[in-house]
Amino acid sequence: MTSSKASFTASDGVSIAYTVHAKSAHGGSPVRPRIALIHSLALDQSFWDGVVPLLTEHADVLTYDCRGHGKSGRAKMKFTTELFAADLAGLLDHVNWTSIALAGCSMGGCVAQAFAGVNPERVQALALIDTTAWYGPTAPKDWRERAATAASKGFQALSAFQATRWVSDAFREAHPEAIRPNMDVFLANDIECYTATCEMLGDADLRHYQSTMRMPTRVIVGEQDYATPVAMSEQIQKAMPDATLSVLKNVRHLTPIECPAVIAQEILALMERARATSDPTERRASG
Repeated sequence: MTSSKASFTASDGVSIAYTVHAKSAHGGSPVRPRIALIHSLALDQSFWDGVVPLLTEHADVLTYDCRGHGKSGRAKMKFTTELFAADLAGLLDHVNWTSIALAGCSMGGCVAQAFAGVNPERVQALALIDTTAWYGPTAPKDWRERAATAASKGFQALSAFQATRWVSDAFREAHPEAIRPNMDVFLANDIECYTATCEMLGDADLRHYQSTMRMPTRVIVGEQDYATPVAMSEQIQKAMPDATLSVLKNVRHLTPIECPAVIAQEILALMERARATSDPTERRASG
């Protein structure tokens, strides 16, 4: 298995850092399934480090840093979920991946919904993890207040709040080694890009895409998630034609950190469901 790090330039000149985790070099094997993963707000592609090794046994995996995050370009501009989705479309074209299974967590789930809404033909299966289609009527104000706190007090002032939201108290106390690298990424953020991303999430409303996204979808959420509560996942599941819901016990908002093996299993099971749905032989056998 190889991990090839590189970057590509989006249509507006912003550099996007990415890694292809593949069975062979040169973008992976065309006969293996392909999965793209989108990380959470203010983190980067290393967010998926616990999940990727469990997926690469079965598929080639693409991870990347969203614009304004990690090692990608930090252009000062207005962000939208559709802009982030266009970055992914350009990246897939760059690595010559026509269609994928797509998974996104939190912010990444919002971007995944935008991508699947605009490019449904490119998404074979969709995993929406600890996310929402809409943060609610007070979201624009709430998200701007969070960004203002970071701007006035610094990211360090938000670190305890973030860690408490990310994972359960028991996990945080038992596994500081899983929290520290993500916190280091969080603390290294650019405040202007963080503000633009917060405003993007506050303004995002992906609900108009839901009825047209007919790919097999798994909605996954931690039972104790109070950043994107279970009710938000229930809304997605009920609104999408081929979505199922999995509520994970005793975990909070960033389940790929807290229970990566479970998340990998959920994604692989979803891909198997999508394969069976698309394969006429499988459909006849199941019937």
